[in-house]
Amino acid sequence: MSRAAADGRRPAAAWSLPHRLARLVVGQLLFGLALAMILRAGLGASPWDVLHQGVVRQSGLGFGLVVLLSGLVVLLLWVPLRVRPGIGTLGNVVLVALSIEVGLRLLPAAASWPLAVLLLVGGVLLNGAATALYVGAALGPGPRDGLMTGLSARTGLPVGPVRAAIEVSVVAGGWALGGTVGVGTLVYALGIGPVVGLLLPRLAMPGAGAAVGARRRPAAPGADPPPVGA
Repeated sequence: MSRAAADGRRPAAAWSLPHRLARLVVGQLLFGLALAMILRAGLGASPWDVLHQGVVRQSGLGFGLVVLLSGLVVLLLWVPLRVRPGIGTLGNVVLVALSIEVGLRLLPAAASWPLAVLLLVGGVLLNGAATALYVGAALGPGPRDGLMTGLSARTGLPVGPVRAAIEVSVVAGGWALGGTVGVGTLVYALGIGPVVGLLLPRLAMPGAGAAVGARRRPAAPGADPPPVGA
């Protein structure tokens, strides 16, 4: 029995699709802006952006384009994992790439340590809020989250070690290509989980929190993974 039912209150109604789509779009645009803030802080990129930064430096391509191509490559890795994308998955690939490119064009690099710290901390907090906003719309995970949960479901390993293994790998590869690893990378890695954990119950669609939690629990070894997405 839900807490609302136990208290004699009517359960909150699920959001309409336009409401969910609006939250999804706003959340993903803010997600990209937050990543641009962290990059402009110059104290170390988020784990996946270390890889993106390294590819940009080796290829000369624009950052947003590299993020877009990276998302498409990660989606291809979903195929053997049999994870199904949702509307939010496809939106994530395009909207995050677009907003991070715009953010990098609009935001200047931090000119002082106080400004760098402000951009870093603000970027991590905004990224956590944006993640809770678009994940809470329950319209499908981002490509990298789907890879994480898909691998967890297929291998039977907990999500935490799978995520750690993926992020260590992308950081190492990005650093080898010239990406920036620094205190910002560590702050993001340690800070994003608690921020999302705090805000997701407050920003998620009624009932979505339980669904998200179920997707993050690994299946038994050898079992088919649960479908991910709306």
